[in-house]
Amino acid sequence: MPSSHNRWWALLVLCLGVLMIVLDTTIVNVALPSIRTDLGFTETTLVWVVNAYMLTFGGFLLLGGRLGDLCGHRRLFLAGIASFTRASLACGLARSQLVLVAARAVQGLGGAVVSAVALSLIMNLFTTAAERARAMGVYGFVCAGGGSIGVLLGGLLTSQFSWHWIFLVNLPIGAAVYALTLGLIPAGGGRPGGRLDWAGAVTVTLCLVLSVYAVVNGNEAGWRSVQTLGLLAVAAVLLAAFLAIEARVAAPLMPLSLFRLRNLATANVAGVLWAAAMFAWFFISALYLQLVLAYTPMQVGLAFLPANLVMAVFSLGISARLVTRLGLRLPLAAGLLLAAAGLALFARAPAGGSFAVDVLPGMLLLGLGAGIAFNPVLLAAMGDVDPADAGLASGIVNTAFMMGGALGLAVLASLAAARTAGLQADGAAATAALNGGYQLAFACGAASAALAAGLGAWLLREPPRAARIGVPTTAAEAD
Repeated sequence: MPSSHNRWWALLVLCLGVLMIVLDTTIVNVALPSIRTDLGFTETTLVWVVNAYMLTFGGFLLLGGRLGDLCGHRRLFLAGIASFTRASLACGLARSQLVLVAARAVQGLGGAVVSAVALSLIMNLFTTAAERARAMGVYGFVCAGGGSIGVLLGGLLTSQFSWHWIFLVNLPIGAAVYALTLGLIPAGGGRPGGRLDWAGAVTVTLCLVLSVYAVVNGNEAGWRSVQTLGLLAVAAVLLAAFLAIEARVAAPLMPLSLFRLRNLATANVAGVLWAAAMFAWFFISALYLQLVLAYTPMQVGLAFLPANLVMAVFSLGISARLVTRLGLRLPLAAGLLLAAAGLALFARAPAGGSFAVDVLPGMLLLGLGAGIAFNPVLLAAMGDVDPADAGLASGIVNTAFMMGGALGLAVLASLAAARTAGLQADGAAATAALNGGYQLAFACGAASAALAAGLGAWLLREPPRAARIGVPTTAAEAD
């Protein structure tokens, strides 16, 4: 175990690796028009620059987490960073559509592995509850705030240099994270004689890939189309097969007994609902700012800055102290209710809105809510899990966030589009109709966050007070 000082440096290295992954989910969006012009994408094929990444990222989270448990979390983290960095180089040098899309798929695979094992590495580095709460606050800020940072950085790099640099900027970061991981995070762990449940791995990975494909293409293909419904039906059959395999196999990929852990199950359900709300905030508010208020990409990034600053203040210290003093339920519920209030404010923002009155208050409430709530959600999901299953639990919670966000965004975007079409049919101006659709999406996102708050307040079980304030409750923690 590294010294206390080195543990915090190791945390910063892990968070830098995760930040690189989180940034890549949004930094590309700003550069899509430039990529389309340069490489000759059509509107239909351009979506694969995003979807190829989402497919492999969402599909391999569970498998990546379990491989970390079996082979060692540091080894898998290093493999994921190396894969992601090499793929970033290929993306940055791409001169054809096929190379870029293929490299994005490899990026998603590397990102899935890094995301799946980073959380378990943090849990293993910080064993007392008080330290874990502070460490989770840092990790939570990176995950929650990284997306909006990506918009700002993407606008800067694309406008000042070219779209290639949104990928090439990963090279020095990836190399530094790899080298520092070797020096700061101890090797070992894993189960040398452990066996991988290949039948479970294949079925659940195919299930997730098909689910993500159906969701990200739902708006284009149509939610009632044969393609979408057929893919979702096949994914449901694969999920049933996976559960049947896990109930019978000797060494399951995902022991179903994990879901008897009340906090893990509750945190994942709340995570799905909250991710839908957060995606509504980030993506739809960015569209509102660009398409309704006519902000430039750089102005959009700056508009998110107040939320990021508030989120940083609460994630990097205050949230941990709240969990230590009040437990998990109250901070989680309060944070999600504040986020719901922020989305409700956006749901009333007019087409001719101003930043100070119609954007800033909602951004501040959302940053405050995210800064308070992310920490207890992660602690609830990981706190009761045996260290041997930490990678799997990390993969589960990341999958819950990713699938909840992807499905929530797809559904909310469909509702917004239908509302906009209806308003236009009734004779509303284009901007007003667009804004009406966004208002409906924000309102649904607010309801989702409020429901997550209610479930957390009702179902979460509080840890003993001794554990919350950092007093070792087991021999392992005392060591």
